Amino acid sequence: MILVTLGTQNNSFHRLLEEVQKNIDNGKIKEEVVVQSGYTKFNSPNMKILDEVPQDEFAKLVDKADLIITHGGVGSIITAITKGKKVIAVPRLGKYNEHVNDHQVEIIESFNEKGYIIGLHDVSELSEALDKVKNFIPQKYVKNTGKILKIVEDFIG
Repeated sequence: MILVTLGTQNNSFHRLLEEVQKNIDNGKIKEEVVVQSGYTKFNSPNMKILDEVPQDEFAKLVDKADLIITHGGVGSIITAITKGKKVIAVPRLGKYNEHVNDHQVEIIESFNEKGYIIGLHDVSELSEALDKVKNFIPQKYVKNTGKILKIVEDFIG
């Protein structure tokens, strides 16, 4: 199962779901797709779309997922990598009014550089990432609050 998580940001991230749908339509994605959509409204006969997911149910979805496609929120990424999941992360971008700025680009780059995730700059790279993730072995993530704070502090400047 593929879990797509868009977080709880009150802006839409329609672009990512459109790209997931495109990869379902072209046959690249054949697995069941479950979406935690938050404020993003999207209809698809090919995806199970859940607006809100209680934390305990979300944890079960993460456990069940073979792949997690997520926005660039630190919480979503850390939740997935602490469970050893393969993650493709796509940033919400300010120019599309998906977030207030482009800080998710830097967050994703940081986790990508450490080998924890496959980080993308744009949704258009999803198809290529779906090929790459098949052989991707993520670095083992060891929860380290100090390291997390350092990443956040470096990002904030």
